Amino acid sequence: MLVMLPPPSVARAAWQLGWSDEFDGANLDATKWSFDFGKDASGWGNNEREYYKARTDNAHISGGLLHIVARQESVGGFAYISARIKSQGLFSKALGRLEFRARLLERLSCWPTLWMLGNKITSAGWRVCAEIDVIESQGGSATLVQRTLHYSDSVNGHLSQTAYFGLTAAGDSVTNFHVYAVEWTTNSIKWMVDSYTVQTWRAWSSSTGAYPAPFNQTFFLIMNLAVGGSYLSNPTDTQINAGILFPAEMQSDYVRVYDLAPAPPSQPSGLNVSHRDTKVYLSWSNSTSGASGYNIKRSLSSGGTCVIMANSSAFHQPPFTRSTIVPTQAALNPDVVY
Repeated sequence: MLVMLPPPSVARAAWQLGWSDEFDGANLDATKWSFDFGKDASGWGNNEREYYKARTDNAHISGGLLHIVARQESVGGFAYISARIKSQGLFSKALGRLEFRARLLERLSCWPTLWMLGNKITSAGWRVCAEIDVIESQGGSATLVQRTLHYSDSVNGHLSQTAYFGLTAAGDSVTNFHVYAVEWTTNSIKWMVDSYTVQTWRAWSSSTGAYPAPFNQTFFLIMNLAVGGSYLSNPTDTQINAGILFPAEMQSDYVRVYDLAPAPPSQPSGLNVSHRDTKVYLSWSNSTSGASGYNIKRSLSSGGTCVIMANSSAFHQPPFTRSTIVPTQAALNPDVVY
C-alpha cells in the first residue's frame, strides 16, 4: 500500500500552543515571571493604595493554582500589600491567542487584572507603547468584567476602546472560574469570555506609525491585584476597609499563549495509480493552497507500518506531472491516500 502525504510541517492546527504556565509547580516559575516591587509616585498611574512585595504571603502556588493575595498591612505609607508579576524580559509576544482561566473576586475596591504592555514602554512610555487589557474587574460587581485597548495618536493623545460583559447565567459570578481570551491578528483584536465573543476591534489610530501600529509589536504580560485607585473611583482607606474582608485574592489556573498557524493545504487532486511489472506509476495535480511537497510512503499490508520511499526532493520541482518509483515489492492494487 502506498500513502502520499505532505511533509509533517505543512499540516497544522489553527492554533498551536507556544507558551504557557499551568501553575503546577511548588513555586512561581522564575524563568517566566518576575516581580514589580514597592510603590509608584503616582500609585502605578492610577492612585492605587497597595504596596507590591515579592513574598509568599502575597503570591504563591498551591493546589495547581496561582494565588495573588492583597492584605491589610501598612508599608511605605501605603495601607495594603499585594503582588504584581510580569513576563518583561522573559517572554513577549506579537499576535496569537491568549487564554487566562481564573476566578476573580467580589470585593469592593479590589481590582484584579491580567494585561499586556508593549515592549516599547521603556523607551516610548505608556500610551505610545500601547496596552491590551485581557481582563479587569471592579471588585464590587459579581457579574461585570471589562476589557480595554489603550493607545495614543498625535492629535488626541490618550485613546481607548472598552467593552463590557455581564455574566448572565443564573447564579454565575466572577468568583467562578472563567476563560478570558484575546485573539490578536494583523488587523483585528477579539475579546472572548468562555466561548462567547464579546467584541472585535478592527480600527484604531496611533502616533507610532500606520495602522495596525501600535498593535503590531511585541507585548509582555502583567498580572496583579490592586487595591483602590481611580479605576475604583478613588475610595479612601476608610471606605476600603469597610468594603473588603482581607485577605482578598484572585486565583489563576493557567495562562496559555497560542501561535496562529497557517491553514493546512488542500489535498492534491486527480490522483491516479497504475502498475506494470515491478513499477508503480503515480500522477496527480498539486494542491492549490500551499503544499510545499509530498512524501510517498509504502506499507506491505493494509494498516501496517509505513516507510518513506521518496519525497518531493526525489522528483523534479512542482508542478508534478508524472513520477515513477520502483519498490522491491508492490501490491497489485495499491491504495494511495493523502
